[in-house]
Amino acid sequence: MSKEIKLALVYRDMWQSSGKYMPNVDELVSVAEPIIEMGCFDRIETNGGGFEQICLLKGENPNESVRKWTEPFNKAGIQTHMLERGLNGIRMSPCSKDLRKLMFRLKKKQGTDISRSFDGLNNPQNLELSFQYAKEGGMVAQGALCITHSPIHTVDYYISLADQFISLGAEEICVKDMAGVGRPASIGKIVKGIRKRHPDLVITYHGHSTTGFSIVSSLEAARNGANIIDVGIDPLSWGTGHADLLSVHAMLKDAGFTLKDVNMDAYMEARSQTQSIIDNGLGYYINPQNRFLNSLLIESGLPGGMMGSLMADLEKNINSLNNWLSKNNKDQLTQDELLIMLFKEVEHTWPSVGYPPLVTPYSQYVKNLSLMNVMQTIKGNDRFSMIDENTWSMLLGKAGQLPGQLDQKLILLAKSQNREFYDGNPQNLYPDILDSFREKMKENSWETGHDDEELFEYAMHPGQYEDYKTGNAKKKFLEDLAKRRSQETIENTGPSPSAISTQPKQLIVEVEGNKYEVNISYSSAGNRNDKKKESNKDHIKSASTSDKSIKSPLEGKFYLTKNSTEKAVSVGDQINKGDTVAYVESMKVMNAITSSEAGTVTSILVNHGDDIDEDAPLITLS
Repeated sequence: MSKEIKLALVYRDMWQSSGKYMPNVDELVSVAEPIIEMGCFDRIETNGGGFEQICLLKGENPNESVRKWTEPFNKAGIQTHMLERGLNGIRMSPCSKDLRKLMFRLKKKQGTDISRSFDGLNNPQNLELSFQYAKEGGMVAQGALCITHSPIHTVDYYISLADQFISLGAEEICVKDMAGVGRPASIGKIVKGIRKRHPDLVITYHGHSTTGFSIVSSLEAARNGANIIDVGIDPLSWGTGHADLLSVHAMLKDAGFTLKDVNMDAYMEARSQTQSIIDNGLGYYINPQNRFLNSLLIESGLPGGMMGSLMADLEKNINSLNNWLSKNNKDQLTQDELLIMLFKEVEHTWPSVGYPPLVTPYSQYVKNLSLMNVMQTIKGNDRFSMIDENTWSMLLGKAGQLPGQLDQKLILLAKSQNREFYDGNPQNLYPDILDSFREKMKENSWETGHDDEELFEYAMHPGQYEDYKTGNAKKKFLEDLAKRRSQETIENTGPSPSAISTQPKQLIVEVEGNKYEVNISYSSAGNRNDKKKESNKDHIKSASTSDKSIKSPLEGKFYLTKNSTEKAVSVGDQINKGDTVAYVESMKVMNAITSSEAGTVTSILVNHGDDIDEDAPLITLS
């Protein structure tokens, strides 16, 4: 009798690997019916990762989305699963124990059956509580091995890692090839090794298509003992997403495996509805390049899940960089040229920072650091002259032990900045916080919600939740969507002077059947950024001509401190060379702004929370 292979649809990951936003709850519920009628899926990935944060950014209630989205699959007897990041929960930064414990209890009550837990450094220590809390909350605890390709990430390394996860409580194992760089033969050997030691264990293979390996790896995993293969569906399969259901199904069936049949009418309906969601607006946030395979990523190893944000970062930084190049009479770069430079730099940066698996959040840290290295060296500065605070936490051991050795230059750099390395349990650095957030909600007259679900969202995503509650998130999303739509109209009609001069100031945007009137601003002499520049110039004129200015190393949001425990610099303070004087938030991380020389602060030119441009003067010294 041939072996049965089950299939799982990673519908959440399909979207997150393609762009910035997810469908709204009505769209998700609508597409659930044809997904169920396809009849071939035993599991559906419904939430986790950035899902709930993205809901908040759109001004939508993530708890309503999870409950309504999982309900039809629960009724149909199809298991649902979520992705969680161990110490980081479902965000980019570490969580307290009480918040992590609440998450698993809550998500089970909201309809999620399985927790796929991974640690970005593959640290078993960071996942022990995830396995414990998942089972206590009634969920299946699945441990994910973050697959990457390096001299230290060998077949034996991963087989041993699976043993450690299982000994700590993992009930299933997922071979998670988030960048699609796992070589098919090695994937097969890893699955075979785990199967030999654990004959009855459920093993899932999850591989992104980015480099082209995953379709072969799916076959190798199945042949060597995997029970479940994750797949995507068109129009969000392949590229930075996952191998398409139809290809995987046909391949495995031809290889002699037993699989449930696919209802093609339902497949076409799910495909059509997904395309409609794209056409209705979310396509504006999907870079067309994410639909293609890219063998250039084989060496850099950057994952498909972050390619959407990567292309957005490149778009923003290429403009800033080209402005600098133009000012300095140097040739400008294309986005493709900057992308290739980034890939090459990752090959240098990644070993230097100890080979962290390139998965959220560490893929972002390595990408950000590599991009900063590229931009700094172009400007004549040293490598690692710009390291964000999140990356420093990783380098110092505050997220756990790095898989490889840290470059000696970075060790010396840390010591020169009086940074201390940490070798304890990272969880101990983050005390419980739910009581304090409960008090904040009481002060704001906000309900903690059914099963404390609103309390959970606030504690997990404080800034985004506050924007959601005030309505700012919805307003920003609708304005941005309207701007993108109007820009597309202008591009399609050509850049005639009349078209440019008549850009709409207001548009009616329809979302979820509701119509909203939104105001639109454009990059012009009268917009807020230009007014800010004029204001900055006035400040500079008022400063002494002998003053030296500290400028912003990149575009972002300016902060004098990164948290309430720090003391902000003020006029009259003495600054030493290398001192951190402020921060700029960019590419999801906090970057320290350091002084290149000593002096006394004579003026601070921008306010805490202001948006700033690259090279904008921030602080003057005498």
